[in-house]
Amino acid sequence: MFNFEANNKKIIMAKIKVIQQQEATGRLKEIYDELITKRGKLAEVHKIQSLRPESIVKHIDLYMEIMFSKSELTRAEREMLAVVVSEANNCRYCQIHHAEALKHYWKDQNKVEALRTNYKHIKNELTSKEFALCQFAENATKNPANELNLVEKLKQEGFSDAAILDATLVISYFNFVNRIVLSLGVELEKNNESSGYKY
Repeated sequence: MFNFEANNKKIIMAKIKVIQQQEATGRLKEIYDELITKRGKLAEVHKIQSLRPESIVKHIDLYMEIMFSKSELTRAEREMLAVVVSEANNCRYCQIHHAEALKHYWKDQNKVEALRTNYKHIKNELTSKEFALCQFAENATKNPANELNLVEKLKQEGFSDAAILDATLVISYFNFVNRIVLSLGVELEKNNESSGYKY
């Protein structure tokens, strides 16, 4: 991990080269500009892929399909899954970003922050369907080979096979992103702010 001192403050940087917005040219600049237009800001998780610009585009396409396309799962349920997976992987970057998104739907900061700590602490505040999804997310992240009973539990809660697939795609996607973030040292944006994105 690269780091340097600035104003007596250690600044941690990614473990690989990242092309910053002001340095971007050609196709990468086009991608950065489009992301800023559509999302309001440029996220570090996208910049970490700057050496392969088209991978950013494909990444966004996958994200939009999994998180925003029509589904039996609500947007709130999908953001909740993102937080639970990121907590299980100890990925603070994704926890903070998706907790911020979840606040748009739950309108309850204390509940969201409790979810970030451990969803089991707020079992009484979750519906049985939400709790089953959280259990599935945690176990599919930590012990993916032992999921039969939890899949059955989701079915008992009324989730269709399509909804279970959607939940699995969300869980798998965030395991993928968590590993990019953790392996390559992606840090929170300036001032550790995750607000200002268009959700």
